[in-house]
Amino acid sequence: MTDQQAITAVKTGDTGAFDLLYQLHKRRVFSLCMRMVGDFGLAEDLTQDAFLMAFRRINSFRGDSAFSTWLHRIAVNTVLMHLRQKNSRGGTQPSLDDLTADGEPSGEVFGKEDLRLSRAIDRLSLVHAIEQLPPGYRMIFVLHDIEGYDHAEIAGLLGCSVGNTKSQLHKARLRLRKVLQGEKHSASIDLMDLKAA
Repeated sequence: MTDQQAITAVKTGDTGAFDLLYQLHKRRVFSLCMRMVGDFGLAEDLTQDAFLMAFRRINSFRGDSAFSTWLHRIAVNTVLMHLRQKNSRGGTQPSLDDLTADGEPSGEVFGKEDLRLSRAIDRLSLVHAIEQLPPGYRMIFVLHDIEGYDHAEIAGLLGCSVGNTKSQLHKARLRLRKVLQGEKHSASIDLMDLKAA
């Protein structure tokens, strides 16, 4: 059964067909949630929330895009909604700068080629480095460099300016470089090649 056949079956009342959609897409949705929040248990909960939301809104799926694209957008919005609710329960919502500021001067020399990053990094080192990013940096990096959202879309999702997203992405990449340079592994990659914009 294809995605479209399963969606049609769910829309006509066959709720069991949604299990097929869940089985086909759960890993990708979980992976996205995990990259955004960096917490296994929370990512599992958010994955379930995203699928629950998709089930509730399945009748609004028109097929203008792939089901996976529609579901991906729901997952991103589910994570962002969770983070907003979490921040509102704790008082005022901090800015992205507040989430990532650590008081360290950057000391980076811009435009200087980093020869240690000219070789390939193994995937686990990169994943580990992304997990070490502060939440604000990680979210912008994942949305832009991994998921392919442009700065205007990210700004709309997070309720901030395009300039802020560009600044946070730049800072995230600098932080990733620091983390990757500190890795004991000899493999590395030029992170600027990941830049989509």
